[in-house]
Amino acid sequence: MYRFLLTPRWWGINLFVVLAIPFCVFMGTWQLGRFEDRVQTHEAADKQPAPGTRTAKPLDELLPVDTVTSGRPATATGRYADQFLVPGRKLDDRNGFYVVDMLRTDSGKALPVVRGWLPGKAGHTSVPAAPTGDVTVTGDLQASENPATAGVDATGGLPDGQVGMISAASLVNLVPYDVYDAWVTLQQPDTPAGAGADAAKGAAALRPVPAAAAQGTGLDLKAFQNLGYLCEWFVFAAFVLFMWFRLVRREAEAVRDVRLGLVADTDATPDRDADTGPETPAAP
Repeated sequence: MYRFLLTPRWWGINLFVVLAIPFCVFMGTWQLGRFEDRVQTHEAADKQPAPGTRTAKPLDELLPVDTVTSGRPATATGRYADQFLVPGRKLDDRNGFYVVDMLRTDSGKALPVVRGWLPGKAGHTSVPAAPTGDVTVTGDLQASENPATAGVDATGGLPDGQVGMISAASLVNLVPYDVYDAWVTLQQPDTPAGAGADAAKGAAALRPVPAAAAQGTGLDLKAFQNLGYLCEWFVFAAFVLFMWFRLVRREAEAVRDVRLGLVADTDATPDRDADTGPETPAAP
């Protein structure tokens, strides 16, 4: 009854099933591994001590930025150079902007330093001046932003002195020196040395920008997408197997009906439409 499984048509169906089911299982287990990696990374990030309780290390010892070094306090020494404003950034649900100053280190490369956040509109709000001379900053290390980072404005067309994304890729085109592929946010806004009362008051208006968790370290939408894809791949595998059994059952029932004479064997019955001509009527 099941000899039809050896026909060329069923060889193709069987080959598809044999290849499709392992592929679906493999992709499902791969998505499961991705989800488990995100869970483990999230648990490891939760166990990390608060940034303020960790000892600061020199910047070069923490580079490149990864899920382990992201958020770690880093120190760097140099002189502040160019200043940029990053509009469209919120803090405590208030609209404002970041104040970013480029700290040129002894190596010649510059480190973007987020000195703080100010409410209002960039370019229309007074910004405290950066300290002059050699300074040593201590800030929480962050990876360069990308278009998928929350708050980033990747549309362009911003006025001079403003950037939509804190990254070496965008800043290197605006300054005549190399830029670190990282940035830091100061734990405490700095005040220019020897500043007067008005300047100190203006500097105090800068609010520290909390360090953000490294991308891929939380149970975010991507983690649950991996879980959803896992279910989909196993559903596909089950569907392929279900359809194969259903086709086999229908074919077996058709073969059985032909053997019992319940239906005509269409393969053995000539097609009346394929006759050479119309049937000749019988002579009277």
